Amino acid sequence: MTVTGPTVEALQVQVLDIPTDTPEADGTLAWDSTTMVLVHARCGDITGLGWTYGAPATARVITGQLRDTVIGRPVFDVPAANEAMCRAVRNAGRPGVVAGAVSAVDIALWDLKARLLDLPLVVLLGAARYEVPVYGSGGFTTYDHRRLVEQLADWAEQGITRFKIKIGESWGTRERRDLERTEQSRRLVGDDAELYVDANGAYTRKQAVRVGSALAGLGVTWFEEPVSSDDLTGLALVRDALTADVAAGEYGYDLAYFARMLPVVDCLQADATRCGGVTVWLRAAALAQAHGLQLSGHCAPHVHAHAAASIPNLRHLEWFHDHVRIENLLFDGAFSPVDGSVLPGRSGEPGLGLTLRPGVAERFRART
Repeated sequence: MTVTGPTVEALQVQVLDIPTDTPEADGTLAWDSTTMVLVHARCGDITGLGWTYGAPATARVITGQLRDTVIGRPVFDVPAANEAMCRAVRNAGRPGVVAGAVSAVDIALWDLKARLLDLPLVVLLGAARYEVPVYGSGGFTTYDHRRLVEQLADWAEQGITRFKIKIGESWGTRERRDLERTEQSRRLVGDDAELYVDANGAYTRKQAVRVGSALAGLGVTWFEEPVSSDDLTGLALVRDALTADVAAGEYGYDLAYFARMLPVVDCLQADATRCGGVTVWLRAAALAQAHGLQLSGHCAPHVHAHAAASIPNLRHLEWFHDHVRIENLLFDGAFSPVDGSVLPGRSGEPGLGLTLRPGVAERFRART
């Protein structure tokens, strides 16, 4: 390899464990803290930031299998670094923890490249839009009525008109409460707002159709993971039976996964912190566009916003409560929605436009 121009000189990792503000749960999982694996990629006195949300073991993949692959590579050749990382972990098993590690490093490298060029990432990538619409996401099954009211009202105050809550409580065994909470949410957000639900794969096929038919009467237009995202036949069955758009894809760890999912969803989701970073996320968007579908960014909104502004087939970006809270806590330069959208690059700050608050990060450093 002939190296020209600046190179990646160092790659460091922090594991942060941040408690939730209240206990959180969806249809199939409950948690009281969230782990962020934060990557610092350095060239000279410039540092790029990237991260993923996942197990602490992600950090060991970065230090043990990716660091030596990336250090010494040209900073500007991020796709080449991504390909080299994917080859380096071939026998480690790419899906899951390993994919999260590749993703976090890739994001840090894009941030580093843009910072070295003194450009916002969206300017480096090229903008297809200047505003990125977001939808409020949370509405956890652990919330009581008061907490749900507070959260929906907070999003509405930010000009957000799209709202998503979790259903499928206790692996789909509390259908009545799922429908009651959705009905409450509709009353709270009003008839003109878009109302979404996410079952996190908790329902069986026929159960999802039955619940989805009831949800149609409440004007629900987005049904996320009504059945397991691994059940492609089930997703197609539910999509064809309901008027709401069926969405899935957040567990895509490579491009081939998205290719398999495209025929069975109405809108593809992709998560840059899992699928291979900004590099693969942009490819997933192009793949979706080639099949006439829009793409929705899953979680980690400050990772996705600049890339989301660069694609023509974006539907929206998930303004996920847990990650918004963490990213606002850790970084200066975090976004605030304006009329239901965020405006990446507007500040003129380079890269992702974020500055880590080291003292805050240190408070949440995990023992690994």
